[in-house]
Amino acid sequence: MRTVIRTFGELCITAGLILMLFVTYELWGTGQYTRSQQDRLGRELEKTWQGRVTTEKVNLGEGLAMIRIPRFGAKYHFVVIEGVGRSDLRKGPGHYPGSALPGQVGNFVVSGHRTTYSAPFNRLGELESGDKILIDTRDEQFVYTVTDRRIVKPSAVEVTAPVPFHPKRRPTDKLITLTTCHPKYSAAQRMIIFGKLTAEVHRRPAASGK
Repeated sequence: MRTVIRTFGELCITAGLILMLFVTYELWGTGQYTRSQQDRLGRELEKTWQGRVTTEKVNLGEGLAMIRIPRFGAKYHFVVIEGVGRSDLRKGPGHYPGSALPGQVGNFVVSGHRTTYSAPFNRLGELESGDKILIDTRDEQFVYTVTDRRIVKPSAVEVTAPVPFHPKRRPTDKLITLTTCHPKYSAAQRMIIFGKLTAEVHRRPAASGK
């Protein structure tokens, strides 16, 4: 009986160690991967912005813009990736292909992890109406103001429509929608942050047309 109990105890300890290592990887290891990808993508984005020739086309997996949220502090910034596939979201928050681009009429939709891969949207629940979401592009900074926060089912894809919840309506406003899992460590629901463009700030002189 003692042998059985000792063996069972050793198995429990081993299982606990394996679980601890798994959690460590999920929270730290995946974050290391995302940070390395963010550093690379950030350098590539800056290099592209400094070039004389730019293009509207951004391939899947490449950097599209930079997101900053003042409520989260001056150090908070992430390159927004084009695409929301699994490999894209491991690099950082991702722009839904087909949704509006920053500053365009329609809905600029961005999704991000809340607990792993640097958890770019971990603190979305802290955002309140009136908070700012800043989206930097090559020449402009688009300032969106938070208007609402909702918790919806994963099947509520209408939140990504050009006019959220009204997929057949023609858009007239310039909107932003941030989506992430809810609650933390679960995919049972989605937390949605809605915002509206309230200002545009020139970041650099306009291109010469070359």
